[in-house]
Amino acid sequence: MVSEVSMQWCRRKLVLLLLLLAIAVVIGFSLRQYLHHPDALWRIVSQQCVPNQRDNQNPEPCAKVDLPSGYVLLKDINGPLQYLLLPIAKISGMESPELLQPKTANFFWLAWQQRTILSLRRGFQIPDDIISLTINSATGRSQNQLHIHISCLRADVRGELDRYAKTLNNEWQAFPVDLAGNSYIARKVGAAEFSQRSPFMMLATQVPQAREHMGRYSLAMAKLADGEWVALATERNLLRLNLASSEQLQDHDCGLLK
Repeated sequence: MVSEVSMQWCRRKLVLLLLLLAIAVVIGFSLRQYLHHPDALWRIVSQQCVPNQRDNQNPEPCAKVDLPSGYVLLKDINGPLQYLLLPIAKISGMESPELLQPKTANFFWLAWQQRTILSLRRGFQIPDDIISLTINSATGRSQNQLHIHISCLRADVRGELDRYAKTLNNEWQAFPVDLAGNSYIARKVGAAEFSQRSPFMMLATQVPQAREHMGRYSLAMAKLADGEWVALATERNLLRLNLASSEQLQDHDCGLLK
């Protein structure tokens, strides 16, 4: 029989291995940030799109610049349909206190209103249940300008949302199964609430201690069959190699359209 000492040694070795893997992931992410300048998106918005729209009424290289509403749309280099919605003000991301101010625009709702740009690019109407919105955590992103990914949902994630939709309500709760390998919390969101209150505020005010640690979280929104939306959030967990990047729920190749 294995002795208690041997069991303890094995457990300590496993914990050490997990810690080393977590450190490796963080180092890899830091290197990725170094190789891809974290202000690249901000430079495109502030030095190209906004001045070009203001001076020449031309949003390029963005697809759209809405100065009154305070956002731009930019085609992402990854995927045939993926777009990014970014504020024209300097807002870093999930951890930014501006997102919890009542005067700040509801960027998720604005992103949903702009989903038709995917259909225009594709050439035919893309069903709402294929489209999703995500924003990554402070450790799960490569850019330090807030950007919401407007892209297709993964087929397996779509299946799980359909399967468990009836178990959800308007209170945050653990989603019954992992999504893309990570645990999420979820809640239903009606149209009236979505249009009037940002998911950032829902997370900060309704999940204990989330307000103090917003940078650890990643958020996603997707449409449900009953006409409501589901808000999904995952929190960074280095021991599980989860950097809180809900972009993992998306398929930038849009396999659901094939």
